[in-house]
Amino acid sequence: MQAYQGFSRDELYERRNELARKYEDYKKQGLKLDMSRGKPCPEQLDLSNGLFSNIGSLFTEDGVDCRNYGMMDGINECKALFAELFNVSTDELIIGGNSSLNLMYDLIARAFNHGLNGFEKPWSKLDKIKFLCPAPGYDRHFAITELFGVEMITVPMKEDGPDMDMIESLVSEDETIKGMWSVPMYSNPTGITYSDDVVRRLAYMKTKAPDFIIMWDNAYCLHHLYDEHDKLADIISLCREAGNPDRVYMFGSTSKVTFAGAGVAFMASSKANIDHVKKLISIQTIGADKINMLLHVRFLKDAKNVAEHMKKHAEIVRPKFEAVIEILERNLSGKGIAAWSKPKGGYFISLDVYEGCAKKTVQLAKEAGVVFTPAGATFPYGKDPKDSNIRIAPTYPPIPELRTAIEVLCVCVELAALDRILGQ
Repeated sequence: MQAYQGFSRDELYERRNELARKYEDYKKQGLKLDMSRGKPCPEQLDLSNGLFSNIGSLFTEDGVDCRNYGMMDGINECKALFAELFNVSTDELIIGGNSSLNLMYDLIARAFNHGLNGFEKPWSKLDKIKFLCPAPGYDRHFAITELFGVEMITVPMKEDGPDMDMIESLVSEDETIKGMWSVPMYSNPTGITYSDDVVRRLAYMKTKAPDFIIMWDNAYCLHHLYDEHDKLADIISLCREAGNPDRVYMFGSTSKVTFAGAGVAFMASSKANIDHVKKLISIQTIGADKINMLLHVRFLKDAKNVAEHMKKHAEIVRPKFEAVIEILERNLSGKGIAAWSKPKGGYFISLDVYEGCAKKTVQLAKEAGVVFTPAGATFPYGKDPKDSNIRIAPTYPPIPELRTAIEVLCVCVELAALDRILGQ
């Protein structure tokens, strides 16, 4: 659709002047609203205060004293819970501290320093390493690979996941492409869930690099907004079926299920991969916080109880997502200057504004007292080729503040678009 189709130039100037007055009114209010990160709100965190009730014995069911050293890959009860939630075996899991990002960073570091299972040599001994980066994507993933000097290749996201034709072509021809980032369910920030076909193609595709790995950050698979929710194919089983059992490393945590600062994270992969990593971990640590693991197992209990717990989260955050969508639709629909995702879960809404206007939109919002994630952050090197994507994180602010922030954003979206159209 053409931007402002049917508007005369005089009408566009009139609309801009009207918006400029609104914008100045917002600036006078002295707003201080932060929409930059996807954090649980206090009401969500309160759902897990029972974690510390009735602590009781600090011994596991099989007699392990969680106050002491040992069990460096996690206690058995916690492994059993994650195995049930993510359809893996307990011997395909390592349980860590609160941060799955920490586990991802460590795995990349091990790939460089020592090599992983099946590697001929560590990546640090190679001349060049490339990673595929579906985008818009997660800025912290891109930051890890950039820190290690990895060349990142942007892969466009489609409605069913990353562009598989592009991926299959690239990995079949280039041995220096060693891996790929993925947020496969309710992707950050688009909210897209990879289709069964995409997951199968990732598992079965031929790669020139024998040490190609997929970093499968399954951060949001428990975070449904509605009873009728997306489903994600089981990539670990598909990789095993395809004869590529060591291709994928899956990550996740309870950081947005219980406490963001005190959750439990996991890494899952083939038994051979996990056994290899455990040997390296045994030099690094004697174990993560087993008491926290035990408290989580006793609080979360099993998959059925986790599902009920997550419904309580949904009841808190769903109205926030719906408020954002309502305001975007009311202010921006039919103008040809913006499009946005309507996710069924996860933590983000992806907004694509008029091409060349994302940075200006975010800057205008900041000057009016509303902070968003920097434009470009959802692309490798912070460079959005169209300068159009903005990530909206609705979960943390109270609804009145959220509504104000999105109303301001809509004014800024239009102002930036009109200035570009009018050549100002």
